[in-house]
This record gives sequence, C-alpha cells and structure tokens, in this order.
Amino acid sequence: MIKKIYGRMALPFCLFVFGAMVQDADAQVQLKTKQWGMQLDASGKLASMKSLKLQKEFLVAEKATALLSIKKNGQLLAPQRCVWNAKTSEIQLSYPQVGEEATIKVKQNDQYITFELMKLTHADQVDWVQWGPFPTNIADTVGEVVGVVRNANFAIGIQALNVKTLGGSPEVESDIQPSYDVFTNGNTVDINKDDLNKQLFRGDVAKIMPYGSLLQAYTRNRNKDRIIDNWSHPRYLAPAFPQDGGVIGSKLAMFGVATSGVLSTISTIEQKENLPHPMLDGVWAKEARHASESYLIMDFGESNLQEALDLTRQAGLRYLYHGGPFDTWGHFKLNSKEFPNNWASLKDCVDKAKAQNMRLGLHTLSNFITTNDPYVTPVPDARLAKVGYSQLVNNIGVDTKEIEIKEPGFFNQYQNNTLKAVVVGNEIIRYSKVSDVAPWKLLDCQRGAFNTKATSHNANDSIGKLMDHGYKVFLGNYELDQEMAKTIARLFNETGLMQISFDGLEGCWSEGMGDYGKQLFTKTWFDNLKPELKGKVINDASNPGHFFWHIYTRMNWGEPWYASFRESQLQLRLKNQHFYRRNLMPSMLGWFSLKAETTLEDIEWMLARGAGFDAGFGLSTSIETLKKHGRKDEILATIKLWEKARQANLFTAAQKQRMQDTKNEFHLQTTADGAYQLVPVYNTFLVHEQKIKQPGEPVFSTFQFNNPAAAQPMAFIMTMAPKKDSDPDVSFDNPSIAINQQDALVLPVSLKRNQFLYCDGKTVKLYNKQWQLLQTITLSKPLPQFANGNNDIIFDGKYSGENGADIKIELRAKGTPELLQTSSGKLAFN
Repeated sequence: MIKKIYGRMALPFCLFVFGAMVQDADAQVQLKTKQWGMQLDASGKLASMKSLKLQKEFLVAEKATALLSIKKNGQLLAPQRCVWNAKTSEIQLSYPQVGEEATIKVKQNDQYITFELMKLTHADQVDWVQWGPFPTNIADTVGEVVGVVRNANFAIGIQALNVKTLGGSPEVESDIQPSYDVFTNGNTVDINKDDLNKQLFRGDVAKIMPYGSLLQAYTRNRNKDRIIDNWSHPRYLAPAFPQDGGVIGSKLAMFGVATSGVLSTISTIEQKENLPHPMLDGVWAKEARHASESYLIMDFGESNLQEALDLTRQAGLRYLYHGGPFDTWGHFKLNSKEFPNNWASLKDCVDKAKAQNMRLGLHTLSNFITTNDPYVTPVPDARLAKVGYSQLVNNIGVDTKEIEIKEPGFFNQYQNNTLKAVVVGNEIIRYSKVSDVAPWKLLDCQRGAFNTKATSHNANDSIGKLMDHGYKVFLGNYELDQEMAKTIARLFNETGLMQISFDGLEGCWSEGMGDYGKQLFTKTWFDNLKPELKGKVINDASNPGHFFWHIYTRMNWGEPWYASFRESQLQLRLKNQHFYRRNLMPSMLGWFSLKAETTLEDIEWMLARGAGFDAGFGLSTSIETLKKHGRKDEILATIKLWEKARQANLFTAAQKQRMQDTKNEFHLQTTADGAYQLVPVYNTFLVHEQKIKQPGEPVFSTFQFNNPAAAQPMAFIMTMAPKKDSDPDVSFDNPSIAINQQDALVLPVSLKRNQFLYCDGKTVKLYNKQWQLLQTITLSKPLPQFANGNNDIIFDGKYSGENGADIKIELRAKGTPELLQTSSGKLAFN
C-alpha cells in the first residue's frame, strides 16, 4: 500500500508517481475512494472521473475544466501548472498570467474527497474562485439543488462544506440562483402551458447539458462594496462583507458512488464535516418517514387551543400549525387576542399540546418587517436594508414636499418598489416618483411616514432608499437579518415550537448577497436552537439552497387560493414531485383549503395523491369552518385512515403508481378485522341543461357511462350549480334516472341551487352547500344497477321556471377492493 511506502503522512486511496515527494503532475494527480477515481493533468485540469467497479468513464473529456479557476482583473483564468505535494497532501495551482498561486488541501477517505483553498498569493484581489464546472455524461437525473447527478447505476456529486461555498455559477453578480417561480408568469393558477413538458429547475449546482450534466460551486470575494443588478433593481448597493474571510477557506467534497449509496454518503459527509445533520425521532431527516407528516393549518390561541388540538387529533395528525400568529414581523410580537401574554402564552399552548403528544408550529415571513414593528417606528433602525444612497442638495424643513437629491439612480427604479420610502436621519419619507430630468427631486413627499417624526435636515445629509417588498414590508441588512434569525430561534427555544416555514426567505436578497444571505439566515437560526430542538424542528421555506439542503426538512409548495380544490396549481404540485425526487428530499403536495363546502370526494382525491407520491400536505381550515361542515367527522376520519396507511408504508409500488395519476380516484376502507382495502373508483361527470321546447316534447338528457367494475347499485352526486348569483332562483323537481331500460328511479325531492343529492349506493340524502343533512330520501324501489361495461343513462326532471341552473351529475362505481400489504412495524402514530 502507498501508506506503507510514504509512512504516516501519506493518505490511503491516493496514487502518487514514485520519485520525489513534490512533483509536477505530468503523470497526473490520481485520487481515489473505494468506488471512484479522479485525475488531474499537468495543468490542473480534470482528466478522469471513473467508476472503479464499473470501469466506466464519466468525464466528458472535451468539456473538461480545471479543478479551480479564478477571476481576476475581469478575466476567468484556469491554472497553467499543477504540482502535487504528497507529504502535505496539497495541490499547488499556478496562474502565471496574473501572478497567483493557490494551495489546496486534499483529504481523502473511502467515501469522498475534500478540497479546501488554503492560500492564494493575492487573495484580496481575486473576484471569485470557481470549482469546476465538472462535466459528466450522466443525464438521467440531475439534482440541481443537492448537487448530485445519477443514472441507474452510478452517481457523482459535490457538497459545499461551509456556507460561503455556494453551489452554482458565479456569473450572476447577485448570487441568486436561477429558479422557476409560478408567480412571475402572471398566472398564479398554475404553470404556463409552455412549461408543462419541461423540467422546472430551482438552481444550478448541478445543471443539465447537451452532453449530460455539470457540477459547479464557487466562493466570491466580498471585501468591498459592489453595485449589482439585484431583485429587479439594475442598481443595488451590495455592501462589503469581509468578515467571512473571502475566498480562502472555500471548501468542497466530491464523491462517486453506486446510486443506491448516495444518501448514505451525504449523511456521512454531514457527520464527518460538521454540517447540519437533523434527526427526526432518531432518524436522519432526509430518510425519516415522519419528515413528510401532514399537518392542520388552523389559527388557535389560549382560549381555543384544546378545541383545535381535538380536531387535529381527530384527523390523525400530530402537527397543528398557526398560519398567521404575529401582530408584527421583525420583533415577532404575537396577536394579543390569541396570546395575551405574548410568547409566554404561546409556551403555555405548546406545553399543553406536548402533554397530549401533539406538536405546534407557525408560519413566518423570515426577514420581512412590518411597518408597525419597532424596527420601523417610531425610530427606524439604521440596519433596515437600503437599495443605495445619495445626499440632500438643500436644507429641508418639516413641511418640504419636494426634496432635491444629488443622484437619482437608486431612487427612480420602480419595479419591486412598493412603498417608495427613503430614510434621512430618523425620519422615513415616502414619495410618488423622481422628477424625469435634473434637478432630481423626490416628488409628492409624505413626511414622517409610518409614525416617524418629521424633522428638518441639512444639505449633504445622507438619504437612503429603503428596500421593500410587495407585501408592503421593509427588509433587513445582514446585521439586522442575523438579529431576526436569532430572535426566531429564541422564540422556539423559549416556547418549544416544533415546526416552521421560512416563507419569504428570498427577502434575504436585500443583503445584496443573494442565496448566500438566505442560507446565512437559516444557518444562524439552526445554530442558535438549543440542543433539544436542533435538528428536530420540521422546517421548510419559500425556496431551497445547496447548503440549506442540510438544514431544511422538506419543501412544501402549492397554494389553494387561486382555483378549485383540485385545480389550484395542480401541475406545479405534480412537477414538484419530480423536483423532490431529483434532489433526494421528502415529498409534499403543498397546501389545500378545507372549506365548509369541500366534498369528501375532493379530500379523498387529495389523500390518494399523497399516498401515490408518499407526500404529506398542509390542510388550511378553521375551527369555525369545521363547525359548519356537516360531514366534518367523516372527513377527519378519512384523513386519519389514509395518513395511517401512508405513514405505515402499506401501499405497493404498483398502487402508488396508479394513484399518481390525477384522473384515477380511490376510496380507502377497513374490514371488520381492521385490514385496509384500497378500492378503485370509476366516475364520469355529466351536465343536464334546461331545454325550452314545445309542450309535450321530451327534454330529458341521454348519457353513457362505461363501468369497468362489476354490476352494482348506482352511486351519484347531483347538484344544481348556477353560473352566477343573479341567476333565477329556480328549483329542479323530481329528478329521475333510468339505466339500461330499467324502470326510472324518481326521487321525490325538490333540488334547489347549491344543494347536493348524494347517493352512496345504499341511500340518497339531500345536503345543503355546507354538507349539513336536510333530508334522507325515502325510495319507492331499489336503486337501479350499473352493469359491467357500457350503460345507457336517461336523466330527466322538471324545472320550476325558466333560466334554471345546470344540473351537474357525477356517477361513481367502485372496483374490486385490494387488500393492502401488512405493515412491517407499528403505525406511525395513533
């Protein structure tokens, strides 16, 4: 072994050219793990990335780049010479074009190799250093956030080993990774049609390429102020950030393993390299089934906590999540009605929930700062984020409404500029616009905005353009964001909360450091949690990040506010499942809204998707809504049944595959002895319109229904759905259904707008729009039977007047029950 030849200073799994201890790499630097080898040529360029077991080369040689490139004096430069020092296990790269020499420390073990930049001749003069890009011929699965590319047999990955080593490309000065955002296309209902057949990427640590893929990371030198294009501002001041040490210390791990071993390798890297390694109930979060637990989103407080807990437990869920508990963001003061003693009241709630084996969480907007928070009023904090600065031209009094400034460049950018606010001294001033020509003036100024004090100011006083967000909030600079991150950690430490969403995390772009600022924020929160909470709090966010991947439990995108229960952002939810799998993350379906009008069938449709993708969900509702819902108990029991089965992993791969198709519907039930049965449901949707014809002329509608299941009594859901509220209040009397020339079933009922006739194959019941039972219909004869195969349907009835609403009918038939596999262990929770 080489270890024997070179003694204790040599490392295992690394091949050296025999001879001098310090050598030019003419014969290549060769580095190995148990499964993978990589080589550098004499210039420091990658020469091989090879699976040792498969004896297969994964490097695209014609696209190969250097291990480490630097940018200096506007030039991106590759090294010209590479020297390996076996004694110190260091690579020296020379850049004679600009008089730079880099020293990289190499450490190896049987699973991965690390590279750390230890020295650079003039480190403070380099703009950035870039690892790679490393081109591979793997294109099957490209994990753009986690930084892993893989095919069926082999995977190659990189991992940034500290927060300042950013995954991705440094070409964008803002350090904001490219990411698909449904809200930028003007259609919040769902993704654009043009994107339906595309993979929607959220980063470029790994990037799909025509030849396969590439992997890349970098560290930027932030030792001086920069003017950058940032967050819809072509001119934005990115303040110097020298405290991170610049490019020295940039550190990366690389590995190549069998695809089945990717997660275990990353787990090892986390633990050996002191990265965050969250554990849920004793299992690493990225592998824990509890990581995708569903939760109820419902406001609560001291006075109604028990009622909210009871509903959560009735749904078989452990997590109760408050969607908006704060009066202010920034200092995070809680709603005084729900939590009269602020954080102490919330702690009482957490303690009561914990005593019942329940967990509480809440929603934040990260570094968003409401205009009623003490960071803004009455004295604005100096650390509020600024787009940039200018100076006053003249003295101004307390009543001055037009304020002349020396330079308009930071002030006349109107995109992502909702509040149009500046700060001079301790006064916030709002303006409508900047004059179009010099002299540059802020026009129509509102003095003493947000209850700050209007005061006189002197010529040459500094005036700063405050950065804001469309939610009509301000944002913090690095120092203030760090303080807020610690405040959120302190909130969790003092109360014992167990779930959080860092919504609006992109607000940290206000620091001028892009995704770096975002990841610093969440790392500070994580680092400041007390030991009994660190790694155990379920957390997600509005967007991911490479280093952040090690902290967050999951992501959970998809909002219910923009269309019907099944349609709101449906394609985005489905695309997200591919994203989660690409990036080795637990799956989630997003948020859904449970209203008093929500049907049990819609809930079961959602639950089947959750089972199919093994994905949890957030269900937004309220105590008041559930009190109104006439079938609340059935809905909550159904959620409990499905979630128990999903958490116990009872569904087969084939069943999951079928449930991923949103056109397929299912019902879950239990037998007398407690066994689970998955029942396929076959349905069709029909519409009967009012027809105005001559007296005596038939006005019935004819339909066909193909029933793949066995013959069975018909089941249906019928409703009278007006197109608009102003439609006439017309009823539909004595609806009748005939199947395959059987005698028609006439229902002795008058169906009014927004009522439901509901038949489960046994009984027919009339409900109002909130599913409260109005009447159980007495049937004069048995329900007609659906035959196996095609069924001819004749539907009829009588409108009480003209311009009546359409009658919408869903026919439903159940297939053969499928007994679910036996659980390998206890159910996740009771």
